[in-house]
Amino acid sequence: MKKILSALLFLLPLFVHAQQQKPADSASSLKQPQTKQLGVVNISARRPIIERKIDRIIFNVENSILASGGNAWEALGKAPGVQLRADNTINVNKKDVKIYLDGKPLQLSGDDLASYLQGIPSDLISRVEVFSNPPAMFDAAGSSVINIITKKSKQLGFNGTLGSAYTQSVYGSYNVSSTFNYRSSKLNVYGSYGYRDQNRAHDQQEYVIYQTADNHSFWDSPGYNKFESRSHNYRLGADYQLSEQQILGFLITGSNRSGTVLTNTPTYVTNNYKSFPDSVLQTTGHTPNRGNLYAYNLNYNIKLDTGGSSLNLDLDYSPYRSTRDQYVDNQTFFPDGTMSLSPYHIFTPTIQNIDIYSGKTEYNDQLSKTWTINSGIKYSSIRSTNIFDFYNNGGSTPQLVTGNSDHFQYTENTAAAYASVNGSVGKWTLQGGLRGELTNIRGYSQTLDSLNKRRYFKLFPTLFASYKFDDDHLLQLNYGYRIQRPEYSRLNPARHYANPYSYLTGNPALQPAFVHNIELGYTYHKDFNATAYYTVTHDVFSNVTVQDNVNKIFYDTHANVGLSASAGIRLSATFHPASWWDITFMAQGYHQQEKSDYQGGSYDYHRFSYDGTTTQSVSLYKKIGLRAEITGTYTSPVIQTIFAVDHNYAVDAGLKATVLNGQGTIRLAASDIFYSNTYRISVNYLNQNNGFYQRNDTRNGTLSFSYRFGKNIAASRKRSTSSDEEKQRAQ
Repeated sequence: MKKILSALLFLLPLFVHAQQQKPADSASSLKQPQTKQLGVVNISARRPIIERKIDRIIFNVENSILASGGNAWEALGKAPGVQLRADNTINVNKKDVKIYLDGKPLQLSGDDLASYLQGIPSDLISRVEVFSNPPAMFDAAGSSVINIITKKSKQLGFNGTLGSAYTQSVYGSYNVSSTFNYRSSKLNVYGSYGYRDQNRAHDQQEYVIYQTADNHSFWDSPGYNKFESRSHNYRLGADYQLSEQQILGFLITGSNRSGTVLTNTPTYVTNNYKSFPDSVLQTTGHTPNRGNLYAYNLNYNIKLDTGGSSLNLDLDYSPYRSTRDQYVDNQTFFPDGTMSLSPYHIFTPTIQNIDIYSGKTEYNDQLSKTWTINSGIKYSSIRSTNIFDFYNNGGSTPQLVTGNSDHFQYTENTAAAYASVNGSVGKWTLQGGLRGELTNIRGYSQTLDSLNKRRYFKLFPTLFASYKFDDDHLLQLNYGYRIQRPEYSRLNPARHYANPYSYLTGNPALQPAFVHNIELGYTYHKDFNATAYYTVTHDVFSNVTVQDNVNKIFYDTHANVGLSASAGIRLSATFHPASWWDITFMAQGYHQQEKSDYQGGSYDYHRFSYDGTTTQSVSLYKKIGLRAEITGTYTSPVIQTIFAVDHNYAVDAGLKATVLNGQGTIRLAASDIFYSNTYRISVNYLNQNNGFYQRNDTRNGTLSFSYRFGKNIAASRKRSTSSDEEKQRAQ
């Protein structure tokens, strides 16, 4: 397989070199000097796929064949250092992340975040900014930040784009999208709309070994799921120029999604190493779900003088409503074909309502020719209500089981202030910031009659420094202190059953984690970079498994488990072997440590891990802008608290061409060609012995088309709102 991968990644460009060569003119040696009229010379530059700045890495989605034509979720997975996990969580360089859209954090997580981003066509995205160590202007939550920047039309009058894509994997999916922009002398109106109809297959296999002194019981659960979803995503905004110095604007963002999850999982129970199962638990389920997310923003901006000082005000309201109606049916069969007299039929409807109110004020000033200051204050208030009811559904009418039901209420109020100063002194470029946040939290579980309250104030410093020896050599140092706040779903103690013996539950007593991150980097000739880093997280929280070997009960919950640390080196390089051939390479090697006292025991795991990505882009036929791109990734085995995660790899390839006089773009891409991007985890800690394997529907082919129309004009404003950080954590 490695030989195949090497051939695909490194020999492909050799086959296309001939496409760049034109036959020599047989009479060229006989040409005589001539006088010619010089025409207009058009010089154009194409941004590289990956750019590096002092505090971020930029992934230009619109220039990546593989990232464009799909959806925003898939595009994130192509960005450097970004990992999409099988449980729909996202990491950047193995750290947790907050997702922003045009500077506005999305307060969604897990399945809801994945569904929202899967509904946004990637053709609407210009670039993705990856902040491994975010500056003080961002909220302190999240060890790292990803900021998705959408395209803004630069057309005169009325203009826009139209796009569509079809993806074929096990099932077919499609999306359509559009953007528009209209600008007059004082008014600018802009918006976008995207619809996605998606069907995905999901293979998984779980096992649990219940070991006691007199029995060894092996539970093997090979399952198959199908996810059906439909989503509408839209934005509508307007800016009005009140005067030369003042702008008033509003922005409305909406997302409506619906879908169904279909599950079919047999569990084979084999005791004491027998060659055949003692019983089979057949579990089927279907879960209709719906979610509606809206965000309303009112913005006012004023330039206070001609020296660069300005004031920006934002008021926001973001309601989120979701329902999830889970039906689970379980029958137990014995080897002789008979069925248990105790079938398991449950119905568990869930309602979640979240309201986010926030406001912020930002002040910017030019202190001197080389120094600027950025400061602000923000207040946010979050109210979350979660209603979970548990019904026995085996009779003629559902019977409510109050002991298994729960109503959970959560409130979080945060007041924040920050200041950041940046400038240059000689060959030094400096940026320092300090953010303070006062947080009040209250969580109440009605069934458990449990009240958890916490109030804390924390300061979060950041520092960036770079020294430019000359045009070819740059040294960089940055440090940041951050907080990781648990998503609301992790705090909810309601139990979601997969079968009578297995369930998922949250932990209302979960506490935030705190992260120190320091990086030292060296850049040569802008194309070669080496970064040494150290990241340590205290009171890290994670999903953990709990296994009762006597009663044969298994559940997944969340807990603060101690310390997680990693130290390593990241390398990146860009090569240009020929004018038609670009190569980008990124790799890192790091030492991991996971340490904790947990469940009456303790662990102190150490491991060296590594990963790498290489992307090659070649020009096949310049006349129609025909380009090819191929990417290969590999991740070695890693550790995550008590989980051991196996390796995986993937190879993607694609083609892009411009049509219709440059107004249209057509793309053809294939993802995970060898169907190797799988997720394998095992646990072997104290009395726990379990694991699972998941393979999402990642091998697919996508054909997409986009068309641009209109005339040249300045783009609509990009601005952040004050409620966006809180929207990231909703589920």
